[in-house]
Amino acid sequence: MEKAVAASTLNLIHTNHLDDEKSTMTDSISTVDTSSRAPRAANNQNDAVAAADDGVRVLQIHEYKPAALALAEAFAEDDVAMYFINTPDRQHWTAAQKWELHLAILEYVVYAHILKGLALTVGEDYGCVALWMPPGRNMDDQLTVIRSGMWRLHFQLSKEGKKRFFEEFLPLLHDTKARTMGARDDDSWYLVYLGTKKASQGQGLAKKLVKKVTDLADAQNKACYLESSNAKNPAIYQRWGFEVARRVHLQRGPNNVDLDIMVREPNQSAARVEREKAKTDEEIRDIVEANLACRPC
Repeated sequence: MEKAVAASTLNLIHTNHLDDEKSTMTDSISTVDTSSRAPRAANNQNDAVAAADDGVRVLQIHEYKPAALALAEAFAEDDVAMYFINTPDRQHWTAAQKWELHLAILEYVVYAHILKGLALTVGEDYGCVALWMPPGRNMDDQLTVIRSGMWRLHFQLSKEGKKRFFEEFLPLLHDTKARTMGARDDDSWYLVYLGTKKASQGQGLAKKLVKKVTDLADAQNKACYLESSNAKNPAIYQRWGFEVARRVHLQRGPNNVDLDIMVREPNQSAARVEREKAKTDEEIRDIVEANLACRPC
């Protein structure tokens, strides 16, 4: 998360449903650069992701509503996503009212990530959606908070919901990430959301969206960070190179909500293999092109 709690309105991250294992997971944010360098940095990340032909694509701003709907479905029963909505002072709310707020929160978060982070999707009809925050970036600037609609949370959450979100959740995540990552706090990839719709589970879509960025992180020699609120997910993430660093708890509800903090260190050997493969592919193309050029008419 980031340093200003007022700006931190955007840290509404959390645990989702993986596709292969039909589970749920979480993730968070970084720091702001509103200078002219920021859009170029985002474009560079987007270009790197868009290069491969694996069905993964970068979300565009007009897609924020269907992408948010997909995440809302994936997170519909997530303890962290509901932690700010299922409060004692909202017991009189109907299920439809709670769903409407749940969906609105995710629309704000998706919009902000499209503006300042890296929002990816793969599969039919937004089957799986991932929201990443690249190194050195966040969405805590006032313009992004206003444009995304995150400012509305100050009015839409109940009194207890605001205490849980602004006074417990955000400070806990900010302090935990800073303590876990140390000097790399602002120099790592942050997986904020990863969710798969029920109809798209079992197709390996979540793995694609994670690998897309972990391959990039390996090439950059950067770590990846996340929080998972589903007990089933750490074992899945471990297969993708993440390890549990610590566990923290949200404690204002009737039962504690546990969050496993996980970090993936860069795999330089894998990055070297990819570089060598790319180099070999380029050499083969050069040879083929040279042979075609020498071929008599």
